[in-house]
Amino acid sequence: MADNRVMIAGGGIGGLALALTLHQIGVDCVVFEAVNELKPLGVGINIQPNAVRELLDLGFTTDELDTIGVPAKEWALVGRKGQEIYSEPRGLLAGYNWPQYAMHRGEFHMALYRRLLELAGPDAVRLGCRAKGYAVNADGRVTATLETRTGEFQETGSLLIGADGIHSAIRAQMHPDQPPIHWGGVLMWRGTSLAKPIRTGSSFIGLGTHRHRMVIYPISAPDPETGLALINWIAEVTCDDPSARETTGWFRPVGIDDFLHHFEDWTYDWLDVPALIRSADIAFENPMIDRDPVPTWVDGPVALIGDAAHAMYPTGSNGASQAIMDARILGAKLLAHGVSPEALAAFDAELCEPISALILCNRGAGPFGLLTMVDERCGGEFDDIDSIIPAAERAEFMGKYKAAAGFARDTLNTAPPTIALRSQPQ
Repeated sequence: MADNRVMIAGGGIGGLALALTLHQIGVDCVVFEAVNELKPLGVGINIQPNAVRELLDLGFTTDELDTIGVPAKEWALVGRKGQEIYSEPRGLLAGYNWPQYAMHRGEFHMALYRRLLELAGPDAVRLGCRAKGYAVNADGRVTATLETRTGEFQETGSLLIGADGIHSAIRAQMHPDQPPIHWGGVLMWRGTSLAKPIRTGSSFIGLGTHRHRMVIYPISAPDPETGLALINWIAEVTCDDPSARETTGWFRPVGIDDFLHHFEDWTYDWLDVPALIRSADIAFENPMIDRDPVPTWVDGPVALIGDAAHAMYPTGSNGASQAIMDARILGAKLLAHGVSPEALAAFDAELCEPISALILCNRGAGPFGLLTMVDERCGGEFDDIDSIIPAAERAEFMGKYKAAAGFARDTLNTAPPTIALRSQPQ
């Protein structure tokens, strides 16, 4: 019956990954998405090996993923003067059983959407429907209130999953006293440019200091004729007074000259940052924001996933990966406990506390915390990084972050599948 299905509020990466997971395990569901038409929006994202494993278990192939992204080969931090701080191989080159991908967020989002429509049919996603709130019924089911351009309507189901992002109405009702969106003062300018990849040809590079840096990585393979790839870049500057401007999560186009002066002299024999930025067709400005953790993601038959549950700074490059992991772990709990509030409670018990800690870790710079350590110990001025932070200490720092984010190599390589499909939901 339709009123026993799982309702998903939000058709972003987390919501679509959950819908694909529910289809895989035989649970009826519907996605309500606010926009009237899904388009390939956004810029670059990284999908860590733990999430790539889940995509392959959902039926995607590496050949398909290669058409919308590139396997990452290296993660590197470089000081403002071009000094090497830290580098390590990534994905298969690091010994993982699965690659790490850098890709265009919009193209990946559309790939999830197309796959869901192919498998579950066009009625699996209802566009133009924004979730406004919910009511838990006496029989234990939940009724969602949804808004369209012509008015409101209600739908009832066995469970409601809020995957409606950082401005989630489901979260706002679940936690009416939550603090406002948190901004620590970092402004980001994002864009993509056609350029020749540097270092390994598929390197994620953090360049600069903890308060003033560039993040650069390719999200397409080089063109065979020109050697040019689509390079994703993020320019970041920390404002001294975060209270001086209002920031609630905008993402708006800006002129290159509005911010290029922050990076005008960032030229090296291996990279010309001003030229890279100037070659972009358009740039977008937005604040680096997150939300304070909440004590639970669950209210009876209602749960939060993705940014609705744990909006976090992008410093760890794992927001999209964690949304996919949410979807898969929730699916596993539904298999184990049936389509029930007990499954949601088990999901909450496993993830809410450690991922809340990860929010705060990313707020503290995540893996870019190495840049903070360099600044604290030498003001960013050094000739030999080993004399500032020994290699073993740098490796230990990165290892702890990977463990917290769920992609420590040996743990992941030996872990059983999240969903083994040995049983069916009740």
